[in-house]
Amino acid sequence: MNIQRTAYLQTIRARLQDNPIVSLLGPRQAGKTTIARMLAEESDAPVHFFDLESPVDLARLANPELVLRPLAGLVILDEIQRRPELLPLLRVLADRPGTPARFVILGSASPVLVQAGSESLAGRVSFVDVTGFTLTELGEAALSRLWWRGGFPRALLASDDAVARQWLDDFRRTFLERDIPQFGIQVPAATLGRFWTMVAHDHGQVLNVAELARALGSSEPTARRYLDILSGTFVVRQLPPWFENIKKRQLRSPKVYIRDSGLFHALLGIVDVPGLQSHPKLGASWEGFCLEQILSVTGDRSAYFWGTHGGAELDLLLLHAGRRVGIEFKYSEQPTTTKSMRIAQKDLGLDHLYVVHPGEHEFALDESVTAIPLPRFMRVLASGAPN
Repeated sequence: MNIQRTAYLQTIRARLQDNPIVSLLGPRQAGKTTIARMLAEESDAPVHFFDLESPVDLARLANPELVLRPLAGLVILDEIQRRPELLPLLRVLADRPGTPARFVILGSASPVLVQAGSESLAGRVSFVDVTGFTLTELGEAALSRLWWRGGFPRALLASDDAVARQWLDDFRRTFLERDIPQFGIQVPAATLGRFWTMVAHDHGQVLNVAELARALGSSEPTARRYLDILSGTFVVRQLPPWFENIKKRQLRSPKVYIRDSGLFHALLGIVDVPGLQSHPKLGASWEGFCLEQILSVTGDRSAYFWGTHGGAELDLLLLHAGRRVGIEFKYSEQPTTTKSMRIAQKDLGLDHLYVVHPGEHEFALDESVTAIPLPRFMRVLASGAPN
């Protein structure tokens, strides 16, 4: 199956018009290289591709300034975190008069995590976050398959669920045993893997670092470092809390999620769809899946959760198109309003609250609360005009 990632290509082309460097950031195996090759195929300018995991290409860049400075057109550097020392050189090349070359750099770890802070390219680089396949790309008919298998291309497009699951298990092992050390991070694979599974069991919950540290038998700073590693390699999301100037004690720790739903199911050892349907984490799985699909449309720069110590909570607060949009995720085809929703509406001054559910129909729960299927809600957000 050949799925064109048109939206990414359009975004990258537009960013290259205004920026000498565009950085594609996302987890390993999410399709960044495929997108870059699609970009190269349609380019009218000369294209120079360097895979920094290839010994041949690493040898070509033994003296990077002599190699990169004469190049014109489009220069693509894949897995840039393998050679963070190239970033200061790219800054110099980006500042040349006339900008003879534009650079697309691909990374599977955040610049901060590999100690190559984004300030090295400040003012010269535009970041494009890349995920696995999304519902927007695949269409509504793919929802169940995408939720169960996740968005990694090789898992989603596998010949059957068993092959997809094997790929996810292999990905997890390779990520821990090969990728993490290649990022320059020295952590025992078994320990980080055990911590990752612990985070999966807390998926959709408010982070309690002290509890994770006790369960791991480590210190809180160590647990935080492990969490930063998983977040910085784009396999875990920390959704930040929102603070409002109200006379209530509000939660100040983030919520944690495994970003890919298929990987989440694999970490929990859920072997098939019937097992998911009967699993106590079914609702949390739906919540995390919907969250990632929505943020693939809106981005995560203005996305928060909100909660109080009194128990009121809002799964997702979006500051979108100049409005405050509240979102609750309910795995029920007949959701109802709750006391917590009413409190969130009042305390946060929401313009509208949506309850995202797995059914087929959109209907009003009252004049300011709408129950809505996920695909329909994503189209509403993409239009930029939620009610």
